[in-house]
This record gives sequence, structure tokens and C-alpha cells, in this order.
Amino acid sequence: QQARGQLESVYGEMMKQKHINFEVSNHMRAKYVFMDAVKMNQVFLNLISNAYKYTPEGGRVRVETVELPCDKPGCVTIRTKVSDTGIGMSEEFVEHIFDEFSQEEHSARTQYQGTGLGMAITKKYVELMGGTISVESRKGKGSTFTVEIPMEIRKQDESEKMELTPRDVDLKGLKILLAEDNELNAEIAIVQLEELGMDITWVKDGKEALDMFSSKPQGSFDLILMDVMMPNMNGYEATRAIRGLDGRGDALKIPIFAMTANAFAEDVQASLESGMNGHLSKPIVIEDVIKTILRNLDR
Repeated sequence: QQARGQLESVYGEMMKQKHINFEVSNHMRAKYVFMDAVKMNQVFLNLISNAYKYTPEGGRVRVETVELPCDKPGCVTIRTKVSDTGIGMSEEFVEHIFDEFSQEEHSARTQYQGTGLGMAITKKYVELMGGTISVESRKGKGSTFTVEIPMEIRKQDESEKMELTPRDVDLKGLKILLAEDNELNAEIAIVQLEELGMDITWVKDGKEALDMFSSKPQGSFDLILMDVMMPNMNGYEATRAIRGLDGRGDALKIPIFAMTANAFAEDVQASLESGMNGHLSKPIVIEDVIKTILRNLDR
């Protein structure tokens, strides 16, 4: 129910303004399941973002979640379908929808610019959670993405015990790449993060962030905090470039969070399409950063 409320709050008003009928339904029986909430949100925000973008006014976008049996005891399979009545895709494009930057490889796919990297990341996240993702689409008729992920059933008291707090976690030595062109904002962030023992590398624009990440060995950074509005290369461009690096196993996995003073629905959509994991307020609130680390890193 919490996830449903978040989806409706992020996209409900946007759908309404575009006169799209937005339906979200949940038919789960299990009240508590163990999941990676951050990756789950990223997956479905990506899928709904594309459904919104490619569905014309007067169309329909539907998100339906059902609970299916699982082949292991104490487990359920959660199937979520994101369907739309948008422009759809050709059979040729469907075969490559999950390829990185697939829209750049053939002129027939240029109308789907912006989906390539987002779909590659989406598939990667689903597979990391032990699930599968598939798509059915007809050009001019719409698309349906189906995600199935196995999840452990939990009791309420077990869920409460698993909630982590900053007191439970040692953040010393955590390596953060901070991209921020404003020196005052950077200084505020660095002071707060270093007080908790984190190791901060500061760069002043997106190009420097890309160069710093790519020049260091794999695993040099645990998390990237990326300002959105920067000279030379903005945060979205830098994120897309990092996610697309060849031969870097950490390029798709490292959490990247946008830092913005305002996070409207349009900003959420733009950050997800670029490959970011979410937003943090700017100047940073250290409690929010700690919660973000707890949700994204095995600390």
C-alpha cells in the first residue's frame, strides 16, 4: 500500500494533466514481504515513466500487482504488470529493448530515445533481485511489461526488527564521490559526511565526476552524490555516461543520487531515465543521506 501511494503521488498529477486514465491495483494477500525497496521503486518508476511518456492524451496506464505461488516454502512470487495504450513498439525493437543504448543502433528505434539505458538498468535490477522481466507490444496498440520477483513472507514483528537506524551502522571509510559546483554547498556536505568518518572526493562538474570515476579502479567509490545543474556536463549527462562505461562492473551497480533543491515529478522522471537511483534534498540533510546509505549499501 505504501508503494501504491508513492506511485500515485509521483505520477497521479502528471497523468491527470495529460488526461491519461491511471489505474493502480494490488491483489496481494501477504501483508509483509522482504524486498529491496529501493531497487523495486527504481524498476517501476522507470516502467511507469516510459508508459507515461509514450501514451498520448486520453490513453490509459495500468499497474496491477498479484500474488502467485512460489516453488520455495515461505515465499511468494509477486507479478506486476505495467500496461499502456501508447504508441507501442515494433517486433524488431522489442527484441532489443533491454540492450544498452539500443535506440542508437538503428534508425527505426530513434522514436524511443531515452529508453535504452533505463531498460538495461531495469532488467539488471530485476535480475539482481532474482526475478524476470518481459514485454509484449504491438505498434500503435500499446505495451505491457511483466515483472515477476520471488519474495520471502515476513511477520510484522520480524519486519520491525529488521528496521535499521544510524546507530546500527558504522559508516567510517565509506567512499563518496561528491559532484557539486557550488563551493558552499560542497563544504556543508563534506563537513557533515566527514564527521561520520566517510571519505569524500569532491569534483566541481559532471565531466570531472565522469573522469574521476572512470580513472579510478573498480570499487573506488561506494556511492555518488550528483548535483543536477552543473557546468560542462550536468548531472543527468554525467550519470548516463557513467552507466554506459564499458568494462566496468560497478558502473551499473553504484548508487547515484541526484541532489536538487526541488524534486518535482518531472525531475524524478528525468533522473530515473538518466540512470539515477533517486533524489536527496540540497543542501543535504545528513539523516536522509544515512537512510539512503542504509537502503542502498550492505553496511
